[in-house]
Amino acid sequence: MNMIDLKDKNVVPTLEELGQAVKNPVFLQFCSEIKDTWKCKEAIEYSSCSWEPGWNVKFRKSGKTLCTIYPRECYFTVMIVINKNQKEAVEEILPGCSPELQERYDQTTEGNGQRWLMIDLEDKDALYHDVLSLIQIRRSR
Repeated sequence: MNMIDLKDKNVVPTLEELGQAVKNPVFLQFCSEIKDTWKCKEAIEYSSCSWEPGWNVKFRKSGKTLCTIYPRECYFTVMIVINKNQKEAVEEILPGCSPELQERYDQTTEGNGQRWLMIDLEDKDALYHDVLSLIQIRRSR
């Protein structure tokens, strides 16, 4: 089977094909967990932005983007936007989160009342569960 090209905007990959390209079972586990927990479907979209061109996976619920996932080789990056309505709730749980998430949050500059967190996931570890907690906050506020 041929591997998909994540930069080829003419061929829309399936979630399973993206999972094969990532070569890490945690990618599809993470996507399944989001779909099962929040009862939403993925939207596979091509981004032409200069910062991150290529295919990504967005999960939306009730018109709100819960997160965007950027497939990589052997890992994936989850982008979660924390806005001013969610900031207090996030900062409340932060002390109980992994040192990696605390550091990422502290290092992410706030602009227009938002923090655009980019979190690399490779394992189903504390950081993985922290990201799900952030998505829960996004969903509930």
